[in-house]
This record gives sequence, C-alpha cells and structure tokens, in this order.
Amino acid sequence: MLITKASRISGTISTMDLDITSDQLDRIEAKIELIQNIVPHLSSDEREFLITGITPQEWDKLFN
Repeated sequence: MLITKASRISGTISTMDLDITSDQLDRIEAKIELIQNIVPHLSSDEREFLITGITPQEWDKLFN
C-alpha cells in the first residue's frame, strides 16, 4: 500500500510502499495498540515513517 505522510520535522511530503493492509493502517492511526504488534514484519524505519512521516534519508541527514 502506498502511504503518504508529512515529516513531523521538516514538513516534507514523502510516500513509501509498505506491506500493510487498510485494517492495519486504521489500527495504527487509532493509537490503541503498539505499532510493533500490528506490523511486526515491517522494519523499524518503516514503522517510524508510519508514526512520524520521517524517512530513513531524513534521519541520516539530521543525525549523520
């Protein structure tokens, strides 16, 4: 599923193609379960993007 988010740090809009269902996305957005329990198959970078909109490339730029 293509997910588009704005970075909480820069406001940059990015899109990632993630292996999740619309049900999983709804559960993540409801914030009543831990994301690692909803989508344990995703990498920590992918889960971070779902939560904050921050891409791995943006993290690297900020904290290189």
